Amino acid sequence: MSPRQLRQHCQLQPDAAQLLRAAMEEMGLSARAHDKILRVSRTIADLEGATDIAVSHLSEAINYRTRDRNYWSS
Repeated sequence: MSPRQLRQHCQLQPDAAQLLRAAMEEMGLSARAHDKILRVSRTIADLEGATDIAVSHLSEAINYRTRDRNYWSS
């Protein structure tokens, strides 16, 4: 997805947007990581049939990102 498509298809609920901002600051993630987390969250939301990305979808995607970072850093 292009950045334009991300904005169009990856609408976050307000509490999910706040969670993503906090994760970005705490984990020191790049803009590229931000977009990847949004793509994974959108996929998770789609699998559940949700129209918007909820906190649960986003937290699962962030968890996958954290696991990936830990795996490659060891």
